[in-house]
Amino acid sequence: MKFEYTEVFNFKGAFRGMRNAHNSWDKSDSYRGYSKFVLGDKDKGLAQRLIKAGTDHSKFMRQIMICVDITAPLYWWKEFDTYKVGTVANSTSTMHKLSDTPITIDCFEIDNDFPTDDIMNKKILSVINDCEALRREFIKTKNKAYWELLIKLLPESWLQKRTVTLNYQVVRSMRKARKNHKLDEWSIDFMNWIDTLPYSEELIKFDDIKRSN
Repeated sequence: MKFEYTEVFNFKGAFRGMRNAHNSWDKSDSYRGYSKFVLGDKDKGLAQRLIKAGTDHSKFMRQIMICVDITAPLYWWKEFDTYKVGTVANSTSTMHKLSDTPITIDCFEIDNDFPTDDIMNKKILSVINDCEALRREFIKTKNKAYWELLIKLLPESWLQKRTVTLNYQVVRSMRKARKNHKLDEWSIDFMNWIDTLPYSEELIKFDDIKRSN
């Protein structure tokens, strides 16, 4: 699983809008630095009070936007797709591009730490080789039946890349719901990526961390 090309933007607009309710723009102490947005103590304090008050009060979090390329297995994407509000994703096409390149073990999420024996390794390779054989038969014969069978038999561990946009409030909700998930892709990979986001601890993880200590 990979996270690439992460971009975070509109901090300035989100924090300006955060102060609209009380016309308190003059109290804002955040600014755009040479290479990044710098969150001031006063703005941070107000933001954290609004976060503690609940999602209705912390609407500014929805205006801090993230764009990222995520490469993840289909079984992970199925769970990600439960988050329909505040997210948009454009994916690489399994439908149109599956037959274009050889199907190898690198096309799948195979955990190197997973305890496998010779029988399990043979089963894994057998499934991959069967998929590749169907792909080759489709290329050679142009018989759609081979392609349809390949689509139907493709394992859930198939890696798909999507360019995703979401926001800090959505990510905060996802973190709370998934941080103890039994899939490492959630509890480790996704959580580690969240840690790389600007002001993750002050905004996304705030209050949740304080309660756990």
